[in-house]
Amino acid sequence: MMETIKLTVEGMSCEHCVRAVTSALSKLKGIGNVKVDLASKTIIVEFNSDLISLTEIKETITDEGYTVA
Repeated sequence: MMETIKLTVEGMSCEHCVRAVTSALSKLKGIGNVKVDLASKTIIVEFNSDLISLTEIKETITDEGYTVA
């Protein structure tokens, strides 16, 4: 089942950050659209909850060096 979650992420400051997070999330099985908004420090992720958990999504962002609030 497809779900959409909005996460607040600290530490993103430039387009490199946007690309790093988007690329890492897009490689995961079950991820649909990923939209990063630097101004509001948010990431909107569409994902299939049957294939990937919210915990896995948050861990992937953390592994890239950012903090999920």
